[in-house]
Amino acid sequence: MTDTDTTITLVGSRLAKEGADFMFFGESRECQKCKLKRTCMNLEPGRKYRIVKLRGDTVHECFVHDAGVLAVEVVTSPILAAIDSKKAIAGARISYETPKCTSFDDSLYDLINPEGIRNGDKCTVAKVLENIDEGLSGCSLKKVELKL
Repeated sequence: MTDTDTTITLVGSRLAKEGADFMFFGESRECQKCKLKRTCMNLEPGRKYRIVKLRGDTVHECFVHDAGVLAVEVVTSPILAAIDSKKAIAGARISYETPKCTSFDDSLYDLINPEGIRNGDKCTVAKVLENIDEGLSGCSLKKVELKL
């Protein structure tokens, strides 16, 4: 990982732990009056991020987080997903598409509809983890780790 892969932002001090993943949902009404808004709102809404480094221990006041916010470095978090077996090649650059299964077990819902990625997003298959054989109808899938 290079320094250009990271972004400095602010997160709630209670959530600020190295290795923690979070979804960024965007700005709330309270953020509009904050002087630190530009530092907090520099992530893409609807994406999943991982904290890779804490940037000091200075707690900044926040209208949303009652215990304030801390500066951290984040990267986009790897996303676990089910994709078509034909696209599941480690290192492959793909355009993500939600699998077109006719039916699947509820236990596979989070893999078939992962948070933090949208149809058409360009991503890399970082790892191929396993075949998904049980609980599917109408498709052949593999569980993979995707990197945006």
